[in-house]
Amino acid sequence: MTAMMPYSQRVARLRSDNGITDSRMGAQLGRHRSNIERGRARSPHEQTTTVIAMTADIGPLGEEVAARVVARLDLRIIQVANIAAQVAERLGVERRAVLRYVTGKASLLERWRIDSRKLFHYATEEILSLAQGGNVLIEGWEAATLLRDIPGVIGVRLCAPSGFRAPVLVEREKTTDANAVRARMERDAAARARVLRAWLNIEGDDRPVYDVALNIERLSIETCVKAIVELAESRRLPDRAAMRSALADKVIEVRIRWAFAEHISRSMAPLGVSVSVTDEKVTLDGISCSGGLRRQAEEIARTVAGALPIDNRIVSVPSRGRLWETTPVAS
Repeated sequence: MTAMMPYSQRVARLRSDNGITDSRMGAQLGRHRSNIERGRARSPHEQTTTVIAMTADIGPLGEEVAARVVARLDLRIIQVANIAAQVAERLGVERRAVLRYVTGKASLLERWRIDSRKLFHYATEEILSLAQGGNVLIEGWEAATLLRDIPGVIGVRLCAPSGFRAPVLVEREKTTDANAVRARMERDAAARARVLRAWLNIEGDDRPVYDVALNIERLSIETCVKAIVELAESRRLPDRAAMRSALADKVIEVRIRWAFAEHISRSMAPLGVSVSVTDEKVTLDGISCSGGLRRQAEEIARTVAGALPIDNRIVSVPSRGRLWETTPVAS
């Protein structure tokens, strides 16, 4: 239906769907800049910030490590259930349905009702928003992968061999069926791999996204806590506004990508359009055989980015091989 609308109507609908008006976007950008200025006026101690993104597949031992870390660093802790609740509200479904979906346990009806693209998009926005607040430890939801390009964010992986994890979970769940526990662990690992592939386009090993991986079979809980705390204290950013600004750029980047996915067809941009936002400047890049992609992509990006400058590097190459005019669209 969207593809059949006149272009002007599609842009108008995009603004409506995102609740965007020029005045509202200007106000949002103004608040963002005001927050940065307030951050610069604070004392050096108040400006420092810590964001830890932690993934753990070791059940209660991971929860104990996280609890001790947040207590020593005076951080807020955001657990999977907190994010799931916000995402579920936006999707109009129950929190438990979202949790079952991301762990591969959703029923056929739940898989039909939940739009996975929206789920992953909303989860991304929630995680970025939580990180913007600073001084937080975010558990799970692949936060380490989402935040890996943000300066100062610490990615932590707590892990252990399945032979060590299974007895821990058996004791926690007060069951005697160790085989059932191991089978569930395998299903959970497969579900996580599917999520990584569908959401973040990651295949196989994701260890490179972490700053540190700690094997809790070989290290005590206290040793793991000390290692994370020492790393966090050495990596505290001296300027909280710098991280907030980088995260604000990331939020705009994510929203532009979502708008492109919703309003630019694959036939118009078979190779896609890349988007990056750095220091409040949007850069678009791509190649297409459609002469209208360049203008349309910039129009859509502007509905999200508002007054931010846009460097449009999209090149249209018709099948005849002659370059279309690539003069920047007038602002």
